Amino acid sequence: MEMSDPGALDALERALATVIDPELHKPMLQLGMLRDLAIEGGVASVRVVLTTPACPLKDRIREDIDAAVVGVVTGITRVEITWDADVSTTRGLPGRQEIAGVRNAIAISAGKGGVGKTTVAVNVAIALRLAGARVGLLDADVYGPNVPIMLGIRERPHAAPDGKMAPLEAHGLKVVSFGTILDPGQPVIWRGPMLAKALREFLYEVSWGELDYLVIDLPPGTGDVQLSLAQSMPMTGAVICTTPQDVSLADVSRGIEMFRKLNVPVLGVVENMSGFICPHCNERTDIFGSGGGRDLAARYELPFLGAVPLDPRIRGADGDGRPIMAAAPSSPIGEVFRDVASHIAAQVSQENFSAAAGPVMPSGPRLPVAS
Repeated sequence: MEMSDPGALDALERALATVIDPELHKPMLQLGMLRDLAIEGGVASVRVVLTTPACPLKDRIREDIDAAVVGVVTGITRVEITWDADVSTTRGLPGRQEIAGVRNAIAISAGKGGVGKTTVAVNVAIALRLAGARVGLLDADVYGPNVPIMLGIRERPHAAPDGKMAPLEAHGLKVVSFGTILDPGQPVIWRGPMLAKALREFLYEVSWGELDYLVIDLPPGTGDVQLSLAQSMPMTGAVICTTPQDVSLADVSRGIEMFRKLNVPVLGVVENMSGFICPHCNERTDIFGSGGGRDLAARYELPFLGAVPLDPRIRGADGDGRPIMAAAPSSPIGEVFRDVASHIAAQVSQENFSAAAGPVMPSGPRLPVAS
């Protein structure tokens, strides 16, 4: 069969029409995700345009395409897939001012301090960048802006050609942080209106450029920063970070309820400090208990996005300005952060699809709901 054979292309298209997107539960051809169909000899080629480059289900999609085509369409013995991505967007939500160039804003939140929220935010942002996405990181933790320390940023921001603030760059990320405009040790003693004004400047007076994801590291708890962000911008959703112990989970429950009252989708729960694996004997010790994050996700019917174990390499890497995803992205802990980032990206795609489709969710379970 040649590329110009319309009958063969029609048969290929009919076969591919049966391939269902495992996240959105709709035919991929109908969603415009299968493009540039061609046949040459016994090889079919297709460009798969995903809603995120960090899609965790590429292998499953490849298997489904092969099963639908090879041995089904006469003469086709192999399918060549070219992977591409067109990240979906939360733009267009009523009553919110869009950030120029930013497709999605993801808040990383925790009910209390000390649960490793910033570590999760930084490493998830780098993992999304390594997957091929354009990523910004906004350190909105005004009372403890540690992102510059973790990323090794020491310079102050400067003006961009358009007169706005130019983000600083580290490990492929565009970064803005309160920590880069404050003197070392300077406390932030601001009332709510001052915080709101500063946040708006960081959102709308920064030359972010084109970003697929803006990851926002929030202060712990529920307060003015969370309220100001939710009321100002079209926030795609919030990721909840917790540790396994009960007192942390009680604080997190309040955070989940806050986001729900603010009409911000909760994308899921990440359990940090989830057990310690001895580097010498590989024995696991659940220092802070186990399974609390998964149980919380199940209780609130939220996706469980992953469990990040205690690992001395995380603390060591954070301290020298090279987070673990920059220092050792292929390490076991790096793979954990890749999985967490890919699940977050999948939830973003689902939220955007749901918003575009209206109030009725696609059929089938959301990915991956805790049970």
